[in-house]
Amino acid sequence: MNGYRMKTRKLALIHTVNWYAKVITQPFALPWLKKNPHVELINIMDDSLLSESLPNGGPTKEVIRRLMFYFMAAEATGADAIMCTCTTMGLATRTARNFVSVPAFNIDEPMAKEAVSLGSRFGILATVPTSAPATKTLLEAEARAVGKRIETKTVINENAFKNLLAGNTEMHDKLVHQELDKLQQEVEVIVLGQISLAQIRYETKVPMLQVGHSGFDHAAQLLRLA
Repeated sequence: MNGYRMKTRKLALIHTVNWYAKVITQPFALPWLKKNPHVELINIMDDSLLSESLPNGGPTKEVIRRLMFYFMAAEATGADAIMCTCTTMGLATRTARNFVSVPAFNIDEPMAKEAVSLGSRFGILATVPTSAPATKTLLEAEARAVGKRIETKTVINENAFKNLLAGNTEMHDKLVHQELDKLQQEVEVIVLGQISLAQIRYETKVPMLQVGHSGFDHAAQLLRLA
């Protein structure tokens, strides 16, 4: 129809690191927006969410409460869907989304659903301590949903994350590659739940799933763009 203009859709992203432009916007959001020009992105960032969760082994009640308010704020801006970009926030997201009426999810949920369809023995590689148990919990929940029993092996390399924060990407990647070499000998599927691991490029003998593109693909489905 001449003169028809597609309605702009809004996707709200909730970030827990102040360097989200480097790990979310540039590698994933911008290419996705080029394919979906009728989407407006809304970014909400509070790095205290992650910094408070780390020493407590995961989201505290206060963190969950704040995330709930951010979800409600995102909905108030007119967001048609909400995606939290932090693996550690899984529990908080599952609680907070009960307080909004628009679709809301954690960026690693689509990846976990795909992972469970590929095998039963999983290797979870993380560089942040709170990320690994969050990924394990999510995989187990997805497995229960389809009546499947799974085994998980968790590897955490905090030194790799320290190198990443210090700007030594080469050492970060080297340490991650070493862990992948060992892990692939023991499992059927490798899961990299953290967004900071989403740009790792390494050939493994078993499927290796990462967050990032799968999260934005799911957002497109929710926004009825796919």
